[in-house]
Amino acid sequence: MVSAPVSATRVPIWRNVRVLQWIFQLLVLLFAVLVLAWLWGNYQTNSERLNIPTDLGYLDNPAAFEITGNSMSQNAPVRTALYEGFLNTLRISVAGIIAATLLGTIVGIARLSQNWLVSKIATVYVEAVRNVPLAIFVVAGLSAIVFGVLPNIQEAWDLGFLVASNRGIAVPWFEGGTGGGLLLLGLAAAAVAWGVARWRRSVSERTGEPPRSGLFAGGAFVVAMIVGWFALGYSATLPNVDGRRTAGGIRVDPSFFALFFALVVYTASHIAEIVRGSIQSVPKGQGEAASALALSGFQRMINVILPQAFRVAIPPLGNQYLNLIKNSSLGAAIGYYDLTLVTQTTVGNGSPAIPAFALTMVIYIGISLFTSVFVNIANRRLALVER
Repeated sequence: MVSAPVSATRVPIWRNVRVLQWIFQLLVLLFAVLVLAWLWGNYQTNSERLNIPTDLGYLDNPAAFEITGNSMSQNAPVRTALYEGFLNTLRISVAGIIAATLLGTIVGIARLSQNWLVSKIATVYVEAVRNVPLAIFVVAGLSAIVFGVLPNIQEAWDLGFLVASNRGIAVPWFEGGTGGGLLLLGLAAAAVAWGVARWRRSVSERTGEPPRSGLFAGGAFVVAMIVGWFALGYSATLPNVDGRRTAGGIRVDPSFFALFFALVVYTASHIAEIVRGSIQSVPKGQGEAASALALSGFQRMINVILPQAFRVAIPPLGNQYLNLIKNSSLGAAIGYYDLTLVTQTTVGNGSPAIPAFALTMVIYIGISLFTSVFVNIANRRLALVER
């Protein structure tokens, strides 16, 4: 007896799970769009009623304020002030990321030291610093370190290559060219160092000799910088005390130094824990194999452990870099003219608040996305490729 084929029945739309999921997501999206449209409508209505501009025309208005440590005129347009604030944000962010990475790596390694005193000092630093609000470090960096420790300009610490006082820290600087030219020289020297490192690795593969690529690459970088420095006509100027001010070199503003100190000390405590955890994630057999090859503790850490640890550390390090960039906005509390303080000052001088802060947020998002691109590139370069 042959049974009749069972006809496939279609699930009704009101009972189809996939259809219901799509309908729910569309309703949520529609609700979000309606809320944003309602808020935008209220903003437009209130702006028209109060005669508040909603465009970016305020960027052409005079700034009507000066930026500390900058030669910008008060008559310069707001866009110029915003550009200077953008550069100040980049300066503190780049310097802070480099210094915090170095300090955090050293402290993270120290946390795993066999020396009891070194390990405990690193542990106390991490646990004490990362549990204190960053804003306190920012204020303490200015009031306790700059104004409390550094002397007056009349009694400044003059070390010949560095002059420190409560008016800032003056360091050697270059003359005879532009910063852009010096940056290009550094990139060219880095390219030469990279080529020398590749050449040494190829020689090592062909002859079996130790590559010493880092030593040769570092030497090539220094030589290229020195040759380019004199070939392009650069010279150096040293700082010195001239009455109630410093002459020569370049002076680091007290607010920059205080913010730099706070960001580095605070962020390094978080980076130290990332480095510690990443080192502990490396299999112990790697260290034992390096010891069996008679490598010293420093060689084992630099050549075997850290390269593998940073494969794990790169993603969380990227998060800390983004946090440092955003935390630099706390410099507004101590008078550091970054993007945030420039925007606050322009709004206080009559610029429309919403367009001004919206533009600032867009710039911060752009900086963060640009940083994320570099972190992702580094992550892909260091990632293990499975076959």
